Amino acid sequence: MPFKDLKVAIVADWLTNFAGAEKVILTLHHHFPDAPIYTTIYNSKKMPGFEEADIRTSFLQHWPFAKKKHQLFLKWMPLAVESFDLSEYDIVISSSHSCAKGIITKPETLHICYCHTPMRYAWDDCHNYIRNSNLPWLVKKMVPFMMQKIRLWDRLAADRVDHFIANSSFVAERIQKYYGRESEVINPPVDTENFHISEKPEEYFLAVGRLIPYKKFDLLVETFNQLGLPLKIVGTGPEEKKLRQIAKENIELLGHISNEELRKTYANCKAFLFPQIEDFGIVPIEAMASGRPVIALKKGGALDSIQEGVTGIFFEEQTPESLTEAIKKLEKTTFDPQKIRQHAQEFNSQRFLEKLDDFIQRKWQKNP
Repeated sequence: MPFKDLKVAIVADWLTNFAGAEKVILTLHHHFPDAPIYTTIYNSKKMPGFEEADIRTSFLQHWPFAKKKHQLFLKWMPLAVESFDLSEYDIVISSSHSCAKGIITKPETLHICYCHTPMRYAWDDCHNYIRNSNLPWLVKKMVPFMMQKIRLWDRLAADRVDHFIANSSFVAERIQKYYGRESEVINPPVDTENFHISEKPEEYFLAVGRLIPYKKFDLLVETFNQLGLPLKIVGTGPEEKKLRQIAKENIELLGHISNEELRKTYANCKAFLFPQIEDFGIVPIEAMASGRPVIALKKGGALDSIQEGVTGIFFEEQTPESLTEAIKKLEKTTFDPQKIRQHAQEFNSQRFLEKLDDFIQRKWQKNP
């Protein structure tokens, strides 16, 4: 497809911390190096890899505390994204889990939204978001009134998208429910080539992620306290102190470790644990790229990436009993590390870009 003959722009919600959504933006940037990136707020100190990118920010960029506390400015983000002038572009790709899809484009411009999730704190996770946030109690009382307006805007903004791409089947279902729109699933890119298979894996189980409530590290600690099996947890977060207090000697909380050490830790684990509901889930792919099987909750994005009995084992409920049953089942199952890694390659950056290019080409040909 002759992308060089078309003017392309990329739009991101915000670029203030490097995580899964920002990895997609970086992949798009490398694929479309001449495309400017529009975003509400940009913190260059937290975004490695974007040094040469043409970043174009909104008026929020210059507001006090915006780079460190972007969540406080959600009320103004609809106006911020609507302020972007995208009239010169043929194709605009928005990468959105919040407001980026609400950009305004010309009728002849093709707007494709890569949707990581409908805005969680406006829809299915609204009540949990308010309850579990660290916001002052007065702000918590005010948030529902603000979210009602955000919710109405978000639903209208979804109609501005010409075509949706969902990052998983789980997200596709929510796009249909909350926006009434069809979408095509293209799973996000994972750097599978950076991981390797160990010749002599060890006996410990592994979990990786930010230590926050919904990721259910407390379930892992409770279960492994009972089983007495070795468990290593990589990551930091507000739950760390509590987890250290309740964890027994068979459980190691490693905190933050280097990327090199993380790759070794993946490769040498007996199995990887993924007890939470995620929109997709990058870390199970990294574990599988290391040839290790995954024990995952049978919900959410894990259903797209894990093959029962081939690359891992599912458990049904977020309880110690259900997880223990899956661990016992894994102990009796033989896994082929090469087959597991081969499956993980289906989620690499090259496959992502091949699918994305095919999608854009099909939609551009039909664009009036």
